[in-house]
Amino acid sequence: MAKEILTYALTIAEAIVFIYLALSTLYFLIFSVAGLFTHHVPSPLTEKTKRFVVLIPGYKEDLVIVNVAERALEQDYPKECYDVAVIADSFQPETIRKLKELPIKVIEVVFERSSKSRALNKAMSILPDYEGAMILDADNIMANDCLKRMNEAMNNGYVAIQGHRTAKNRNTAFAVLDSVSEEINNHIFRKGHRVLGLSSALIGSGMAFDYLLFKNSLSEIDSTGEDKELEIRLINAGIKIEYLNDAYIYDEKVQKSEVFMVQRTRWLANQFIYARKYFGWSVRQLITKGNIDLFDKVIQQFLPPRIFLIGFLFITSVLSILFNPFIYTFAWLSLTLICGITLLISTPRKYYTYSTFKAIFLLPKGFIFMFFSLIRIYKAKKSWGHTTHGVQTEKR
Repeated sequence: MAKEILTYALTIAEAIVFIYLALSTLYFLIFSVAGLFTHHVPSPLTEKTKRFVVLIPGYKEDLVIVNVAERALEQDYPKECYDVAVIADSFQPETIRKLKELPIKVIEVVFERSSKSRALNKAMSILPDYEGAMILDADNIMANDCLKRMNEAMNNGYVAIQGHRTAKNRNTAFAVLDSVSEEINNHIFRKGHRVLGLSSALIGSGMAFDYLLFKNSLSEIDSTGEDKELEIRLINAGIKIEYLNDAYIYDEKVQKSEVFMVQRTRWLANQFIYARKYFGWSVRQLITKGNIDLFDKVIQQFLPPRIFLIGFLFITSVLSILFNPFIYTFAWLSLTLICGITLLISTPRKYYTYSTFKAIFLLPKGFIFMFFSLIRIYKAKKSWGHTTHGVQTEKR
């Protein structure tokens, strides 16, 4: 009797897990297929050249910040129409000296508990008002036409725009995996969503906004997941977030496994926080106001990381072959195959290389680190999630 009860309980548990993973895979598949199509861009409403400020908050980013600031000054955009502002938190005196030699604004800040939102809010309380704000991380390099493309999108009527953040380094196997992961995210959560008329997801950098909208919206945010908070606030206000697939921002990718785990732990912690905080509210907004866009953004917080999804499906399929009836095994194998195809069609063709093939062998290690990230979520601190950067790129 006890054995029958245990078997029944395990069958129910397996069914629940299967349904969750199947729904997650279906979600990825729908937007992955959508991302294969072209997103329609409206005609410009005006040809105005807006005045931008490029905001670059950094925490102990002495290795890369001077190069990033120099490169930000090289935009193919009228020099009188944009300023570069570095928000320097805990920089070395020599770094501050070098920054002040550049034709940029240097805003030194000190916080008891540092965060990106606090740094940006402090800077905007000091700076004059602009028409547009471009947000970079301290390791980000904009393509020379980035501001021009952001300006065009704002002239098309958009006030919140996510650019195409992509890798500036693929010097280690982990960096390659991180690069592929970001491109899959771009394909599914940004391009695929825009093709279907939903808002692009924000990444936290490589973003442009109407200045006053960004300033007023961020002034109410004091958290380590400011991009998710901002995303939800904007969509709730009826603002559609655009995605520019051809506005490139080059971002340093994780090179070491220990940095990968710390970074993913922080991301997962924020994901669970916002899933719990906004789910009930998003359901009410969906029912009462038909706000599908908002509901979709909150649902995203419940989705498993892709590396965990494909790893778990593979392991479960192997176990199913050993212990399950054929029908269950067929279901698990089919789901694993669909998930694999989804990830393949979401990966840009330029990543179909030998270096990517070699990096695939690190997937088991990545799965293990992601598993440990999940069980370490409760230790994630509510502070600026600082990832040390140190890769510079050649001029493009």
